[in-house]
Amino acid sequence: MHQNFIAGEWMAGDAIAENINPSNLHDTVGLYTRANAMQVDMAIAAAAEAQPKWALTTPQRRFDVLDAIGSEILARQAELGDLLAREEGKILREAVGEVVRAGQIFKFFAGEALRSRGELVASTRPGIDVEITREPVGVVALITPWNFPIAIPAWKIAPALAYGNAVVFKPADVVSGSAWALAEIISRAGLPHGTFNLVMAKGRDIGDALTSDARIAAVSFTGSEATGRSVAASCVIRAGTMARFQLEMGGKNPLVVLEDADLEVAVECAINGSFYSTGQRCTASSRLIVAERIHDRFVEALVRRLSALTIGDARDPATLMGPVVDATQLQQDLDYIAIGKSEGATVAFGGEAVERIGGQRGHFLQPTLLTETHNRMRVNREEIFGPVASVIRVSGLDEAIAVANDTRFGLSAGIVTTSLANARRFRRAAQAGMVMVNAPTAGVDPHVPFGGRKASSYGPREQGRYAVEFFTAVKTAYVQA
Repeated sequence: MHQNFIAGEWMAGDAIAENINPSNLHDTVGLYTRANAMQVDMAIAAAAEAQPKWALTTPQRRFDVLDAIGSEILARQAELGDLLAREEGKILREAVGEVVRAGQIFKFFAGEALRSRGELVASTRPGIDVEITREPVGVVALITPWNFPIAIPAWKIAPALAYGNAVVFKPADVVSGSAWALAEIISRAGLPHGTFNLVMAKGRDIGDALTSDARIAAVSFTGSEATGRSVAASCVIRAGTMARFQLEMGGKNPLVVLEDADLEVAVECAINGSFYSTGQRCTASSRLIVAERIHDRFVEALVRRLSALTIGDARDPATLMGPVVDATQLQQDLDYIAIGKSEGATVAFGGEAVERIGGQRGHFLQPTLLTETHNRMRVNREEIFGPVASVIRVSGLDEAIAVANDTRFGLSAGIVTTSLANARRFRRAAQAGMVMVNAPTAGVDPHVPFGGRKASSYGPREQGRYAVEFFTAVKTAYVQA
């Protein structure tokens, strides 16, 4: 049984969760203990005690710890990628790529620990120097989703530790395996006991205990919009303190295809952005906004590509799209397909669950393309989070921009065009935190900022050097000689 990690010790909880392979429902990945509220309190107390000591360690010590974590992740990429594919359903190639990214993130922030920055400026008053420095915020709670079970924890844990904070980490319950494997690596990297803690449980069981504790200085959350709003409310109304919070809450991302687009590029961007990772990405291209003159050719070409998109066991090298993560997500996807049909959408491809593939029962869903949709339909307003994309027909760039921005979300937006003028106009007009030109809306680099606008994100950006904005506080010191 895999246990929680609290104050430097592995500790059992009150209950045990069975981790099931979504590609093969007869395959149990492992048994993982669930923490209770008392153990969350213990983890926070351990982190609060350890954090001041960790904050005073040298940049070289922090570099050594984070670099060692990154090196082990990269050395075990095949093993960890296989685990990730087995428990989450991401195909093996993508799973290994995610593991590599996690290792690279730890390596990057190892370097950031050595690149601590500050300013020394002259005061307007004689004889006084002004020093501007950054300090860790303290104990941080990190709450991560199931769709990137090692990369997203990495891009929260690594900067938190690099800048001198202590961590209480709560992963999504359905992907405890990848989280536990990462925690086990971190547990052997030389951190003082209590600096890093893992508490595994359902959010409804320990979420409030984690976010409403006055010893938590900051909360970084990635997940649904509804849960993100709950986290924000908990941080704001908590008595005695107002913890800072950082929220990443999804998207309804547009991919605009103009009439001058290279059709092959457009189709590949749509396949990648809408259906890779089984569409379970907050940056997925769920709305394909296509100019009238290219609409029919684009749909025909996309349907041909979808027909060749082999679905199956995530660990089978021949599989191009794995299962959705669990039965709840599968039912949500099917419900939205039914909603789309009831609103007048046409199912141009897919739309059905597949109970068995190769004799295995799993949570399989055909990649689904809905056509003849408009932007007022629920399937174009609400995040589905599965391999389901809708096509919206528009007259040209003006209407495409209006439709792309007509959403409460604003994470990622893309355009396929051969016109530099059209690309420039779209980049400036798109109400999104990230804009892609002739590239999928999903897929970002770990050394540059990640985040969106409107209901997609709140707070400072994640990843790259911009992570310092959330995980540190600025101090201004005046010194008179």
